[in-house]
Amino acid sequence: MRAAALNAAASPEPDRDCPLCPRLHDFIATLREREPSWFNAPVPTFMPPEGEDSVRLLIVGLAPGLRGANRTGRPFTGDYAGDLLYGTLIAHGLARGEFKARPDDGLELVGTAITNAVRCVPPENKPAGEEIATCRRFLVPTIARFPNLRAVLALGSIAHQSTVRALGGRVAALPFRHGGRQEAGGITLFSSYHCSRYNTNTGVLTEAMFVNVFSEIEAFLRG
Repeated sequence: MRAAALNAAASPEPDRDCPLCPRLHDFIATLREREPSWFNAPVPTFMPPEGEDSVRLLIVGLAPGLRGANRTGRPFTGDYAGDLLYGTLIAHGLARGEFKARPDDGLELVGTAITNAVRCVPPENKPAGEEIATCRRFLVPTIARFPNLRAVLALGSIAHQSTVRALGGRVAALPFRHGGRQEAGGITLFSSYHCSRYNTNTGVLTEAMFVNVFSEIEAFLRG
């Protein structure tokens, strides 16, 4: 049974002008003046066309990138992290089509949804602790909205920790590690280093390491 923390009655998506985190709200307001053609709002969960009932895997990232999802309005779209993530999803049958780093490229997810622990772009890509905690009010019902969800993949330690808490678990009991697989709130939680350009350029995460995580997830979902 899912953890009691999962409240399906709450809204899984913040309003476009969500005021809950003043620093992020003000940052987006500044960006709207500077870049009026950008999305510049909380980025919604990317869903498969078959809808909520089809989702068995949820991927949780950290937050929208300034010139990535904050610009395009789709998670992991417009920056390097999306190249690696969506290419890997396509290779494992979890997405179809061709990723062209545009929200209108026709790419579709298969049995998978993608969201972020923090929905608004943070300055310098660094959300504050209270912002992560505040935005969990959207992560909790996002997890709860998928009745057939079997697995969550958290990208990076912050996404991992927020997901553990959203599932009603204790971070101390379920620590982050790359390639981790743990049970929390009736869900199998996989973890990987974030697929950012910084992590791949520094060798913290190689493509082979990332592919191995998805190979394990693919095998788990087939089981």
